[in-house]
Amino acid sequence: MPSASKYIFPRLALMTFLEFGVWGAYLISLGNFLGHTGLATRIGWFYAVQCVISLFMPALAGYIADRYIPAQRMLTICHLLFVIFMGSAGFYALTAPGLEFWPLFGLYTVAVGFFMPTIALSNAVTFSTLRKMNLNTATCFPKIRIFGTVGFIGAMLLVNFTQFQTNAWQLVTAAAISLLLALYSFTLPGVPVRQRDNTTEQLSGNLAGFIAEMFHRKNTAVFFLFAVLIGVALQITNSYGNLYISSFSRLPEFAGTWGARNANALISISQISEALCILLLPFCIRKFGIKNVIMIAIIAWSARFAMLGAGNTGSGMWLIILSCIVYGIAFDFFNIAGSMYADRLTVGGNRSSAQGLFMAMSAGIGGSAGLLIAQGVVNRLVFAHASPESQHIGWETSWFIFAGYALMVAILFSIFFKEDSSAQR
Repeated sequence: MPSASKYIFPRLALMTFLEFGVWGAYLISLGNFLGHTGLATRIGWFYAVQCVISLFMPALAGYIADRYIPAQRMLTICHLLFVIFMGSAGFYALTAPGLEFWPLFGLYTVAVGFFMPTIALSNAVTFSTLRKMNLNTATCFPKIRIFGTVGFIGAMLLVNFTQFQTNAWQLVTAAAISLLLALYSFTLPGVPVRQRDNTTEQLSGNLAGFIAEMFHRKNTAVFFLFAVLIGVALQITNSYGNLYISSFSRLPEFAGTWGARNANALISISQISEALCILLLPFCIRKFGIKNVIMIAIIAWSARFAMLGAGNTGSGMWLIILSCIVYGIAFDFFNIAGSMYADRLTVGGNRSSAQGLFMAMSAGIGGSAGLLIAQGVVNRLVFAHASPESQHIGWETSWFIFAGYALMVAILFSIFFKEDSSAQR
């Protein structure tokens, strides 16, 4: 390893640690907080708006970063704006005499509007820096990305054991971590903006042209279509998992169980699994190829949903724990392998834009559709009932419905997706 890379690795690792620490502070526990404030039936909107924003903000920020403002500076700007609006959302929720949907939802929406691009921007900073140093991204990126998972876990445990998972202090915590990253971003390696005076600019000199360029190849278009279909599953357990596990405390036979009282800590097993699975990615991609790795991820999503439906915080705790372990495969093998594949598909200096487009398709279109569908299913099968027992039956049915959907996508993916052999290595 070149001596310079010894110093760049910890710098990129710290960036990734803080980036995902922001997300971990609120993403998993937000549904629990909303459920405790009388907004349980609107949980889906808070998660769906994050996905809707992912339709355009990551791609727009990536486009600007490729051409006008370096990615590391865009990262700083977006995090500072996130601090302002997420901090304001937390302050409102903590001080308002009566919490109302629209003020909280409005502040939260603007905040995540500036946060969602930062995930793609941090990826772009990492990929650009590694390539500048002639390092293999398939080998090096997972080693850096694992620190994001560590940061996510750390923030989750902080929120769990401070009991912030049921109140708005989780939003303040996210803003505080974001402020640290905004300041740290000033020290990150520079990412050059793209020169706009070459012939390629005639084809992809605007965002619409770039998207058309990416969808021109059939295999690439099919990849992004399945990014949407798989994206439907991505945020369902994030939005409802904590609330579901906590709901076992309302059933007499599970009321005193550790899992029902510490849902965030239990769910953190998912992120530990994610960290370990990241280390498997380089081997699995070399051994099986992108198609089979993503195929494994979709099957893992189906298994995760089914295990949640069959498990409980008592004698069935092992199924919930196993579902958390499977999450590492489901998340990493799609999200990280997918972002690496999107990077390989990129021609020229559009790497930030490619990351934004992948996120727009998976977390944006797919995620928002999935959450609104999930909200309809859960509201009808769970929250429409008053008794804890009836609600529990509704939860079980909901998870099995989600499992069936993922299995159907896996079958379609195996038939229609062909890995693009022309993708850059």
